[in-house]
Amino acid sequence: MHWLDWAAVAAYFLVMLLIGLWSHRRVGDVSDYFTGGGRMPWWLTGISHHMSGYSAAVFVAYAAVAYDYGITVYVWAFLPLALGTGVGAWLFAPRWNRLRERYQVASPLEYLVRRYNLPTQQALAWSGALLKVFDVAAKWASVAVLLKVFTGMSTTHGILLTGVVTLLYCTVGGLWADALTEFGQFVIQGVAALSMMWVVLDRLGGVSGLGTLWHRLPAGHTDPLVGPYTAGFLTAYVVVKLFEYNGGMWNLAQRYMATDSPRSARRSAGLSAALYLVWPAVLLLPAVAAPVLMPHIADPQQTYALMAQSYLPMGLVGLTLAGMFSHTMAMASSDANAISAVVTRDILPAVLPGFRVVSTARGLRAARVVTVVFITVSMVVAIEADHFGGVLGIIVGMVAAVMGPISIPMLLGLLPAFRRCGPRAALTSWALGLGGYFFVKYGLDGASQTTVVVTPLVTSLVVYAGLGLFLPEPDAEADAVVAAVSGPEPGSGPATHPVAERA
Repeated sequence: MHWLDWAAVAAYFLVMLLIGLWSHRRVGDVSDYFTGGGRMPWWLTGISHHMSGYSAAVFVAYAAVAYDYGITVYVWAFLPLALGTGVGAWLFAPRWNRLRERYQVASPLEYLVRRYNLPTQQALAWSGALLKVFDVAAKWASVAVLLKVFTGMSTTHGILLTGVVTLLYCTVGGLWADALTEFGQFVIQGVAALSMMWVVLDRLGGVSGLGTLWHRLPAGHTDPLVGPYTAGFLTAYVVVKLFEYNGGMWNLAQRYMATDSPRSARRSAGLSAALYLVWPAVLLLPAVAAPVLMPHIADPQQTYALMAQSYLPMGLVGLTLAGMFSHTMAMASSDANAISAVVTRDILPAVLPGFRVVSTARGLRAARVVTVVFITVSMVVAIEADHFGGVLGIIVGMVAAVMGPISIPMLLGLLPAFRRCGPRAALTSWALGLGGYFFVKYGLDGASQTTVVVTPLVTSLVVYAGLGLFLPEPDAEADAVVAAVSGPEPGSGPATHPVAERA
């Protein structure tokens, strides 16, 4: 890279660190650190939700799918995000905000003790935290691939560079640092992506070349579903993402909790859904067009990086690399904050009695230490990512498949229709769902990707709903939680809960 490109990358890292230091002054307690004190504007949390939802894997694993198969990557990977987040804007986002407002929780899992019991909370907390280590590790590995193409930096050094910079700003500033850096990253990534799209359109012959592109692509590249990405896989992915992007990914629930009202949380989710509908199409257009412009790429995972190096002028190459960094750092920092919230608010108080009542200073110190440990462990796993199926193998084969059993009890437990599903339903559905994943993944030879994703999800969903229907566990405290987060019904008068509704 030219020195101007290095200057662009260095300036990006410096701005992220300065935002972290500025955000440090806004963090006075664990509520500020984990939920922004419930004071974030809806547009900021909406952009933050969007940026936290995907990473540099877009430019590595998903770009490789676009190069090999075409537009199907947008259909199965991103339309479900727009649909799931849009549905969640009405169904889940306001409920997450009411949880913070009415129960003063700072972790998405804190309410589970009231809704179910402590063992259920601990099962979901431990398994979800372990899963997130692998999820974030896949993101570090994605950035390392890009750095290797752009700079020749080794995979290990690339992972360490990105992880350490992320560690510095998110540990200091908490959720405020995450949200503000994600906004800055959105702007930087926007400039880089639009520049990349412009030069690709120019290579295709201008805007008119976009109309003829579809006839020049290899056979099957304009099919919405092709190869391993079948209708069954799409259906399963839609359901998985409905749960994952409305709270199953704990960091995304935090965005809704951080707004000042349920109405703001709903608007935040709506903005994120609209961005998922439009922005991935812009990001992936170069990779979709790559078979026409660069038909002999040996490693499709390098598609986006090779195109940037070949087509962009000096300075913009560095900006594009910074834009690719931005997605990974956004997701990883928000995941680290969410994991820190769960560990310090849910796990440590359960296993160490001394953490049940802690001072503000000790609580913040514990939160920052946990953040450091989580990011460090995820970087170690990232260095060995190939042993776990590579980037796409982790994201789709592991995270998407295992997310259902963890998120189904957590999200459906917020809805009145499932108020009779108690701890027995939650724990059994979690255990059998995970058991189904391990059976089809490691005990069933030749299981398709669709089977791996569908089995744990369907198992967990059927068991949870079935036990609630046939072996209900009525509980007054669980009913009170569901009623509190559901808000007053239209025309029913003011809420009976002592904290007034502001939606």
